[in-house]
Amino acid sequence: MPMDADVQTHARTLAQRSPDHLRVGPFTVRYNPGWSLKYANYAIPDQGAEPTAEEVDALVAAFRAHDRLPRLEFLPGTAPAVEPALLAAGFTVENRAPIMACAPGGLVPPKQVDGLTIAEPATDEELAAAALVQHHGYGGTGEPEAGVADWLRTAARDGGVAALATVDGAPAGAGGCSVPVDGLTELAGLAVADGFRRRGIGAALSAHLTATAFARGCRVVWLEPGDADVERIYAAIGFRRVGEKLNISLEPA
Repeated sequence: MPMDADVQTHARTLAQRSPDHLRVGPFTVRYNPGWSLKYANYAIPDQGAEPTAEEVDALVAAFRAHDRLPRLEFLPGTAPAVEPALLAAGFTVENRAPIMACAPGGLVPPKQVDGLTIAEPATDEELAAAALVQHHGYGGTGEPEAGVADWLRTAARDGGVAALATVDGAPAGAGGCSVPVDGLTELAGLAVADGFRRRGIGAALSAHLTATAFARGCRVVWLEPGDADVERIYAAIGFRRVGEKLNISLEPA
């Protein structure tokens, strides 16, 4: 199976394993009742899906009924008919993001960071600290929703990875690798706290998560970099482009 199809199958399978997922026509909706962040709630089309206008309308209605932004994340090459159907319904492309991947043997160790310690959060307090770093790193204010820590807890418990980075005891970064499917895992939710950026912590944390995933039996770690600068960081530790993902949504009228 081509790598892009492999990645899409991984994302869809994880969504379908969630007890709160929705099926609407040829779409699986990853619905997270405890986490309203748009990146935690989106639909993925079936392989080769050709949705009708009525099925797209039903998808929008399902998102609205659950108080979520109608939104999809998928690799357009796996379902070429979906993007035109969404555009016809008024959806707007957010961005076309590269998908990167790394396999064992390709990981490049980053430079050492003075005072940095990376470990799996084991206590509720450590999980809360990691969740807070992620929440603020993605533009949130105040305290994070319960779903942030729950994602990290589930990843660590079910074969993925969770990590909290500290510098001289202060929370400095956090991230995780999702529950693996057929040896694939997604590195996601990586964030570095204000005051600790541009020190190499993001690269060190990413390399730690990736190496730990390999040690736990994963054959590929994939991710979506947030921008060109972040892509360069991942490229420096051995990640390479394998495809492109479409992020597309329908804003309220």
